[in-house]
Amino acid sequence: MGASSIKKVSIVRVKDDGGTTTSDSLAIEEPLEIRLQYNPGGEQKMHNVSVTMRTPGNDAELATGFLFTEGIIKGKADLDEINHHFIACAENKENVIVVKLKDGTTPHLQNTERNFYTTSSCGICGKGSISAIRTVSAFLQQDDDSVTVNSELLYELPGILQKHQEVFADTGGLHASALFNADGKLLLVREDVGRHNALDKLIGAALNKNWLPLNKSILLLSGRASFELVQKATMAGINIIASVGAPSSLAVELAAEFNITLAGFLRNQRFNIYTAAHRILLPVHEDQN
Repeated sequence: MGASSIKKVSIVRVKDDGGTTTSDSLAIEEPLEIRLQYNPGGEQKMHNVSVTMRTPGNDAELATGFLFTEGIIKGKADLDEINHHFIACAENKENVIVVKLKDGTTPHLQNTERNFYTTSSCGICGKGSISAIRTVSAFLQQDDDSVTVNSELLYELPGILQKHQEVFADTGGLHASALFNADGKLLLVREDVGRHNALDKLIGAALNKNWLPLNKSILLLSGRASFELVQKATMAGINIIASVGAPSSLAVELAAEFNITLAGFLRNQRFNIYTAAHRILLPVHEDQN
């Protein structure tokens, strides 16, 4: 993400023997407005889809991933071009991004009303929210058990991710989402001040690479596993999710509904398996033979 994602500030660092003036690195948080331009019947239309607080960097991936995981577009084939919108009166002209769809493509704009399944802050998430995913996801792999992972390999993933969290190493203030293959090779990692943004950036990058569905990959979350994050993973066809933090009750319910393997508290050589435990291979002790 680079230096544009970090801001240096002057601070007073306090220790037992007093305070010292020094500098500190902060993860930048700025709003990004995502606008959708489309031409369903010969008439150009512009729709303001969302304003999200994010860390600058990978904005095009963020917009692409957001539109896909929210069910507004069906895939990469819907996209024409993505550009930062230059507005003379704007203080920061790169804080508006315009996603132009191919002529004749109609976005599912009913999914922008924010009263449906996608956001865990909507207040109505539950059985109806989970059922709604079936109507928009093209990658429901409920019976795909072809990929398994050894528990010993899972132990290694947080350490690999930490080595590749460039901005977190400087600021300590970012979430990360990482994609690994079944052998533990790191494929992609994205960071952001918002955990949902980090995952949207990751899925947007994978969408651009024509990698979807991601049913052969392992998703690692640097924090907790919320309903919203599991929902986004479901949209991308991910079958194995591991989080360093705890899952929420609705995240577990959603993972169980779609036969997704969900592991939490992955740290210090331990983790809990909440759903679809058959994809994680545990060591066999002699007393179990």
